[in-house]
Amino acid sequence: MIRRRGSAPPAAGPPAAGPPAAGPPAAGAGPAAAAGSPVAGSSAAGPVAGSGTVAGPPAAGSGIAAGPAAAGSGIAAGSGVFSVGAASATSAPASGFPPASGFPPGSGSGAGSRRRGIDRWKAAFFGLAVLAIVAGAAWALLGSKFFIVRTVQVTGPPAVSRAEVMADAGIRLGTPLIRINPAVVARRVERITLVQSAQVRRAWPDKIVISVVERKAVFVMASGHGYQEVDRFGVILRHVGARPRGMPVLDTSGSALRGSPAVLAAAAVLHELPARLARSVRAIDAASATAVTLRLHGKITIIWGGTGQPAAKVRELAILMRGHARYYDISDPQTAVTGG
Repeated sequence: MIRRRGSAPPAAGPPAAGPPAAGPPAAGAGPAAAAGSPVAGSSAAGPVAGSGTVAGPPAAGSGIAAGPAAAGSGIAAGSGVFSVGAASATSAPASGFPPASGFPPGSGSGAGSRRRGIDRWKAAFFGLAVLAIVAGAAWALLGSKFFIVRTVQVTGPPAVSRAEVMADAGIRLGTPLIRINPAVVARRVERITLVQSAQVRRAWPDKIVISVVERKAVFVMASGHGYQEVDRFGVILRHVGARPRGMPVLDTSGSALRGSPAVLAAAAVLHELPARLARSVRAIDAASATAVTLRLHGKITIIWGGTGQPAAKVRELAILMRGHARYYDISDPQTAVTGG
């Protein structure tokens, strides 16, 4: 049909029977224009559920209402898509409920402040209680008369004088027990010549116990008109007029005895000998720690050497002495030598 300029448009007649044409939608047209029916939620179908009411006819060729939607409708003009959802988080709700806040109803900063104040008071109370307990314990140990030294007990051989131990220990009766240092007291007691070692302990509530171990003489050394008893560490214990029975005479070229390696080696060799053989040793020459010589009854000489391989040397000596020789060199048990 040809329409002249200025003429009225023809009246729309009833649609032809049959389904609408299924051609592609026009460019820029929305889904409603292509299908020939209004989209749910469009202006032709009425207001969208939960959104505002569309205020005008749809824009030409768009299928989307171009008029301003009600506030909170969530419709994007000209996009062809309806975004139906909840109202903006910043907008006030229309239902009258208070906004979600993360705090239960009725709670507030006042209740939190009161609880923090109670917690602080509890912490302060327990802190003061701990301080009171510590102060009471310190007073009981240091300032009271409950835990003081009333008795000093000395245990050990009778050769060690108890009076000497008490004097060197330096413990005053009435001293708080906690102030006694056992290690310091033990070092003081060990200065006594006859004491090899000492152990000190507190016996609550009012006693100190000192246990001493006496030094034992292993050798004697000629000294003037008598002998000096010497222990295995080279400590001179006492002076005696005659040589004690069964105790060998030590001869060493070293000037210092205490802690001398030669004296320690001589004591170790004597300890390794069988008891029967050790009783027959009359003298020990210890020029050094690796040159120990034993002199037995009957003018028997044994060159022992150092302290190594004691078991092998004892076995070899037992075999060789069956020949009743007077000279044995077992400094090397693999190549032992006999003579005499």
